[in-house]
Amino acid sequence: MPMNAKPCPLPADSLLLSYQANGDFVDCYKTQIAGTVTLAQFISAFYTTPLFKLERFILQSMINKPSTDDQVRQLANSEVTAFAAWTVEVRNDEQLLMCDFQKKTRSWFMLKRNDVADNTDLYFGSAVVARVDPRSGKSSMGSGFKALLGFHTLYSKLLLNAARKHLNQSQNGGLNQL
Repeated sequence: MPMNAKPCPLPADSLLLSYQANGDFVDCYKTQIAGTVTLAQFISAFYTTPLFKLERFILQSMINKPSTDDQVRQLANSEVTAFAAWTVEVRNDEQLLMCDFQKKTRSWFMLKRNDVADNTDLYFGSAVVARVDPRSGKSSMGSGFKALLGFHTLYSKLLLNAARKHLNQSQNGGLNQL
């Protein structure tokens, strides 16, 4: 069983496929956890890790997009369609695709259960929508994106690993609830 988030191709039913087909930047990371995990548990674990709570603090401080653990719970349980700097673009039983308030990026969550092996694959990925230069009409990601790509890749892996760790702690009684 993989212990670390690793890059992988998008699953055939990923909600990010349309962005990939458009030529936008798309990435996908995968890890695995023993047992059955629901999408609500995955979302709760992801957005309440200490690492993501730091991002939530930054969003509140720098762009006035506050969020609470209760709002995470509401998002996870489909009670709200907005959370911090994101809104739900598409959701089904196994996937959630969030769009940022500037409509430039997407955050994607997916899980696949394997009842035979009694584990769950956890996927996390992003899409960054290419900008169209009004003068040339050409799409590009821009120099800022290219400069931050290494950080983005590392941060995505760290976030997915932190969510898996949070879920493991929850399954082992280390957390009261997600």
